[in-house]
Amino acid sequence: MIITQKETVEQKADKTARKTIIKKRKGFNPNMGYLSIKTIEGPSGDTIYGKPIARLSLGGSQLDLPCFLSRRDLQPLSFEPGTLYQYRYTLDVQLDHASTPSPQGPWLRAEALVQLHRLWRDRGGEELLQVQISDLKAQHEPEEERSQDGTGDPPAEIALSQEARAELQQPVFISWSSGKVKAFYGDEAESILISNLKRGVVSLLQLQPHASTTVEEDVSGSCQITYAMSNHSIVKTKDLLSCTKPKSGFASINKIFGVEWQPTSKSQYIVKGNLLQSVLAEESHLVSPALRSTTSIKISSRQQLQLASPPMPGPAEVAGQSLKDALAGTEGRHQPLGMASLPFRRVCTRCPSLRAYLKAFDSQRVKMDTSKAATTWQFQRFIQMLRSAKKRDVLQLLRRAPEEMLPFLVEAAVAAQSVASLAALSDFLDFSKEPKSLLEKFLCAAAFSPRPSGELLRLVLDKLDGKQLAPEVQETGIVAMGSLVGKLCQQKLCGLQEVERGMETILRGLRGAEEESEVVIYLLALGNAVLPETIPTLLDHAEEGPTAVTTVAISALRRFPTQHISSKVKRAMRRIFHEKRKSYEKTCRLAAAEILLENEPSPMDVINILLAANELETETATFLLLKVQNSLHADHHPARKIMKDIMRDPRINNYHFFSKAGISSSFSGPLTVTQDLLSTFGLDLLFLEGGFLRKSVSDFSLLSHGRRLHAAQVTIEAQGMESMLGENVLEGQEEPELMARMSAIFFDVQLRPIVFFQGYTDLMAKVLLSSGEPTSVVKGNLLLMDHHQVIPLQSGLQVAIKLQGGLGLDISADMDVSIWEQELKTSINTRGSLAIDFQAELDAPFLQATLRSQTEVETSIQFDTILRFSSSPILMCLQLREEQVPYREIFTVSKSAGSQSSTARKGRQGTVPGREFALHGANSKVCNLLLTAEEE
Repeated sequence: MIITQKETVEQKADKTARKTIIKKRKGFNPNMGYLSIKTIEGPSGDTIYGKPIARLSLGGSQLDLPCFLSRRDLQPLSFEPGTLYQYRYTLDVQLDHASTPSPQGPWLRAEALVQLHRLWRDRGGEELLQVQISDLKAQHEPEEERSQDGTGDPPAEIALSQEARAELQQPVFISWSSGKVKAFYGDEAESILISNLKRGVVSLLQLQPHASTTVEEDVSGSCQITYAMSNHSIVKTKDLLSCTKPKSGFASINKIFGVEWQPTSKSQYIVKGNLLQSVLAEESHLVSPALRSTTSIKISSRQQLQLASPPMPGPAEVAGQSLKDALAGTEGRHQPLGMASLPFRRVCTRCPSLRAYLKAFDSQRVKMDTSKAATTWQFQRFIQMLRSAKKRDVLQLLRRAPEEMLPFLVEAAVAAQSVASLAALSDFLDFSKEPKSLLEKFLCAAAFSPRPSGELLRLVLDKLDGKQLAPEVQETGIVAMGSLVGKLCQQKLCGLQEVERGMETILRGLRGAEEESEVVIYLLALGNAVLPETIPTLLDHAEEGPTAVTTVAISALRRFPTQHISSKVKRAMRRIFHEKRKSYEKTCRLAAAEILLENEPSPMDVINILLAANELETETATFLLLKVQNSLHADHHPARKIMKDIMRDPRINNYHFFSKAGISSSFSGPLTVTQDLLSTFGLDLLFLEGGFLRKSVSDFSLLSHGRRLHAAQVTIEAQGMESMLGENVLEGQEEPELMARMSAIFFDVQLRPIVFFQGYTDLMAKVLLSSGEPTSVVKGNLLLMDHHQVIPLQSGLQVAIKLQGGLGLDISADMDVSIWEQELKTSINTRGSLAIDFQAELDAPFLQATLRSQTEVETSIQFDTILRFSSSPILMCLQLREEQVPYREIFTVSKSAGSQSSTARKGRQGTVPGREFALHGANSKVCNLLLTAEEE
């Protein structure tokens, strides 16, 4: 075979292989010499031109050729020596708010000429290519809005600086083998934005001429790629969610408060012969807060590379035995660089500065109403200031602040979680002197941190270590420690020395605890940590402890996901519910039954629980059977299908079985339903046989994108009331102390319990001397959402996604026992404000743009219960009402190109009317009776 001047070695190999295959298919006589054709693969996966090897044996000789057995595969790609290839490059990027009304988003177009030629090639087909960008021109949308027909002023040119033009024209070099970019060389001193733009162009040269699914590294990182072939076309689909790259940014641990990202990326390559003719790469990203997709931002990007003219004579190849030698023969110094884009952090010139704030500090006091949105926005501004401040400035702020402002600043410093703010807190907080309310505020803020660091846990441990503290501070510190340990382990940081030290502190304290109240606190800490290795410890206390300890241990077990509720856990819960080893208080038995029902229950467990209900007291049985019935109506309940099957048995599903005459109740229902969120309210009320409320649990939960969060769960317990009513304690059970207490879980963090009264003397004193003021459960500002993500676009540009959401919360509770009126009233008042700041920042060498949506909501929810036990039957009224909800949304678009900058805003606001939730018909009738009597 004669090789013409334009025929490459790869083309010759291709023809040889194909002719051989044709002869074999036509029955070519193997005795003439072609003895065998087989595909082989060497010990290291040997290939020629990126293809498996076909070994042809002829007599005693062998010839290895690339195997082209697929009709859909294309020829190996290459560039000719001494030839200059010119491609026309265009880039279009558009960012837009998905909601209306909102300003028009920024649009950017860039055009350039990309020149490419081969400098060197080895025998294996690896080539050294020089890639150079020239004549780049950029345009952006003018300030005026487009008209309805899509027309408007022509695009405005962006003037590039001389420095930017010079850097853009500096060439880069790639090691390239039939479409695969094996290495990338450039100037590491080059600006990040321009270097990334060049990576985006080079990434368009990353392809392969045969169909498969593989992993490639390009500007997006190391990603899973799927190639499909069609005639001269190659379609490349990139799974952007699979991409891995050097870590940058951060995210909240709880994904409900995170960001939903839906990306797509597809490229089409046109190849003729062995030459790349054109590339069209399109990608889109839809990004939104997980709780509010209506404020989503859409990012669209389109790149095109088109062969501008037939190849023309170009520079000759350079001499060199290796790629390193060839590269050394080029001008300048070129270091090997990674293909993945480098993260760029924009310098904010208009962000608030703590130093500037301190100069006008005396005239800039912050309003302290945590339930108002203005305060929550201020909280977020302080976090931003503190994250960029120095330690001395943070310390000066804390020392100069008035006493009423200190809790607010401590919460902001903990939320900022910078090295400087934590160091300032360490110097400022003196646990032997500061008022306990401020210390509790610091510890609670640490417990609620959306993404705590090891440094924050170390600060908490150091402040608690070896000090004699007030019981409230000590208890709050222990439960905060558990929360921090658990959240760090969720970040896969269980191996940190601080985590090991924190876990050992909790377990050592539990082993050495002598008082029942101490054991309870350490078990609450384990419940906050939710570490599977602590389950055996929790089981021991659940089965062997007194009532208070058993209750807390079972509650901690209920917080574990289903995969950790093993057969061992279920056996222990069966022993508690069915009282196999000893007697247990009714609330403990019910909690054990709920674990069995909520975690992949077996039919036998369900049947045994239902049958056991006939042996329970009326109120306990009523409560349990209502729990079972509720599971039938809840689509997401894990026992729903099993329950439906069991209910087909008429021996169980009949009036006699379910007609319990107790007043205990259990129900749940939706509060708010959107396309992203289902918020539910649940209420459990367990009464004693004599009519006193034994336990009430009110639960507000959020379900979003398959995730569940206990936003608030308030439990009020009263025990020892049996003796006041003259009831006898069951044999084998200890007589409980007269007591009423409240415990609360907020955003999956258990707080220390609050005791209303303990003992008969304390009860009478508080009844007689009560001020009528409610007890504060939690009051302060929390950072719920804290997210920073860099999305590298295929073009090398990048978009930084920022989400920050603050919550101002004021929850108070009150319990009023009137012996003379024979009436019990409980009230839980929740007031709050939510402020969400969501931004997308586009950074290019010639344009910066920001899309921003700001949402604020203020709300107030009141939950009241009235129980009159002088009546027969006992009358109970439940009221859940929400005051009117004002809200406001602002959408902003700002951009800066060259010396020009602009900002546009649009927004909307309104008020959602207040409402009272109808819980059920019977409750409405009783409420009408009791409230009418009160008015009279």
